[in-house]
Amino acid sequence: MRLTRFTDYSLRALIYVGVRHPRLCSIKEVGERYAIAQNHLTKIVHELGRAGYLETVRGRGGGIRLGMDPSEINIGEVVRRTEPDFQIVECFGPETGVCCIEPVCALGPILEEAVAQFMSVLDRHTLEDLLASKKLLAELFAIPADRP
Repeated sequence: MRLTRFTDYSLRALIYVGVRHPRLCSIKEVGERYAIAQNHLTKIVHELGRAGYLETVRGRGGGIRLGMDPSEINIGEVVRRTEPDFQIVECFGPETGVCCIEPVCALGPILEEAVAQFMSVLDRHTLEDLLASKKLLAELFAIPADRP
């Protein structure tokens, strides 16, 4: 299974902002650390803000920060919100789901079970789990020790 870039970047943004928590940071700063285009990241931050994962502060001295405690941000929930679908093979799609063996195909239920298991693992984790090495992450992001 492959996650979209949107989901990948959403998780990365949450990790970076989580390392800076509770301080504000900018979209530009997140984009520079991950080499993500600022215009793409702006859309992601907007969606994460709409979902309540991020809080956006407008104006001079503004920026973004976590909108809730890292222990409350469930990774499975984030992935469900940011992925457009879980169509892992063409025949699962509503427009493309035409297959001559569909009535007796055993592959569909197996793949559905695999996706359910994948999501089950993600559901057991929160952003807090991803921040377990917060100090090392801050070093990798080159964030000064006095300003996590």
